[in-house]
Amino acid sequence: MAASSNRIMLGPLVAAIDQGTSSTRFLVFNAKTAELLSHHQVEIKQSFPKEGWVEEDPKEILQSVYECMDRTCEKLTQLNIDISNIKAVGVTNQRETTLVWDKETGEPLYNAIGKYYMPRGGLAIWSTGSSPVWLDLRTQSTVERLINKTPGRNKNHLKTGLPISTYFSAVKLRWLMDNVEKVHEAVLSHRAMFGTVDSWLIWCLTGGKKGGVHCTDVTNASRTMLFNIHTMDWDPELCKYFDIPMEILPKVRSSSEIYGLMKSGPLTGVPISGCLGDQSAALVGQMCFKDGQAKNTYGTGCFLLKNVGTKPVMSDHGLLTTVAYKLGRDKPACYALEGSVAIAGAVVRWLKDNLGIIQTSTELEKLAADVGTSYGCYFVPAFSGLYAPYWEPSARGIICGLTQFTNRSHLAFAALEAVCFQTREILDAMNQDSGIHLSQLQVDGGMTSNRLLMQLQADILCIPVVKPSMPETTALGAAMAAGAAEGVSVWSLNPEDLTEVTSEKFEPQINPEESELRYARWKKAVQRAMNWETTEPTSIFSSVPLGFYILGSMFMLIGAKYIAGQCESE
Repeated sequence: MAASSNRIMLGPLVAAIDQGTSSTRFLVFNAKTAELLSHHQVEIKQSFPKEGWVEEDPKEILQSVYECMDRTCEKLTQLNIDISNIKAVGVTNQRETTLVWDKETGEPLYNAIGKYYMPRGGLAIWSTGSSPVWLDLRTQSTVERLINKTPGRNKNHLKTGLPISTYFSAVKLRWLMDNVEKVHEAVLSHRAMFGTVDSWLIWCLTGGKKGGVHCTDVTNASRTMLFNIHTMDWDPELCKYFDIPMEILPKVRSSSEIYGLMKSGPLTGVPISGCLGDQSAALVGQMCFKDGQAKNTYGTGCFLLKNVGTKPVMSDHGLLTTVAYKLGRDKPACYALEGSVAIAGAVVRWLKDNLGIIQTSTELEKLAADVGTSYGCYFVPAFSGLYAPYWEPSARGIICGLTQFTNRSHLAFAALEAVCFQTREILDAMNQDSGIHLSQLQVDGGMTSNRLLMQLQADILCIPVVKPSMPETTALGAAMAAGAAEGVSVWSLNPEDLTEVTSEKFEPQINPEESELRYARWKKAVQRAMNWETTEPTSIFSSVPLGFYILGSMFMLIGAKYIAGQCESE
């Protein structure tokens, strides 16, 4: 009986849909304690119609949401938790993934064009591209055409805070309009609707072709290249530049307000009232609400976001300016600087699948811990070039500082250090751009289970690294936004009301001088990786050392024959 009473006293609950590139999850939190009560996860299939293309089925994505929702509600019922206590649902999603559907039939007109994938069999290195292997590259020619029509071929847009890139939604939408007949016809006949994954899900869940709400939030809109981050709305000039009709775009809303009600399933009638792109949701879930606070998500790559307050900061160091969140219609928008590390967890897979020096990711930590040092070995995993803050596509991966003593344990340690050094480079750039120096780094993501990595990160940054004990910070951020929405108001975001999430803090354990020495050597290794790949035609004499070697070898052969002939005549 006491257990039953405890369950009744749970109070209001808030759910979150977390739709990512490889899976969909539905999670339910206690709004008063931020405790995760139950969840369910379904994997999502990715298809690769051509090399460099990655797609997902929008209907499969939607079905996975319904399945996760149903299974989670069943689990809650088994726990004797009343699902009628779920007062709101938030949505967080993979950003930039692009969909177009028919508003009259409700049918997708093409697969969702995704952001990235990891080829089967591990990290395959493409010999021709300068982009990370997980970027969908079909829009490269579209990007080049757009840059060519830009005055001065300037690929950076001050209005959007983003560079013209295959990564963002506008060029994918342009590609769909140019290359998919169904999309082209639907646009001409005013039947097309465009959206990122959040827009598709909210439209479908709130009724679809029978009155579904076509909207997105400011964080997802800010990743399309069609959104003006200063006016906080779609920009007519940008839409004209990409030749995209504004009528197909979703209405831009804040990240925390009631968009509509669930129209089917076990949560029919529950408001959908929170929406954030995944990295912004993690920033909110980590409670980085103050200027200068930052979080880093460690996955295949790393995503670092730093809150810079209510005025956008344009980067001089190759970082992106993005909208962090807008937690209410009448609340100010907050902005963030964003930088990404292309190769983080991917380096573990490379060591496992390509070199075969480890069998599991946990083995990497043990190997590295056995030696506790790289013994002067430095690993720059620039497999497809260097990204922020260098933006050097001609760079390639390099391992240097090897001695006869170096073994696989030292290489494992160097691989972990590489993730930490790359993170420091991004944070140094953020500190310079924002003028606010970071006092501690909030962390989340799969790689944070590696305690040695977290300690190394603290040592290399010379600041504490804080890891929450509840790892679902992305979903938590979406739930917080949904629960705080006007008309729901079951989750207070006032600093004094925020639940203190238990966490583990990693303090620096080496002196700053040693940290700076190791970082300086890393920078030296990065310089060695630069300008490795060139597009110029090569010949055996285009490399002076190689030319001298070949000529020298020829002269030595001629000289040897001459000497041999002289010996025979004697």
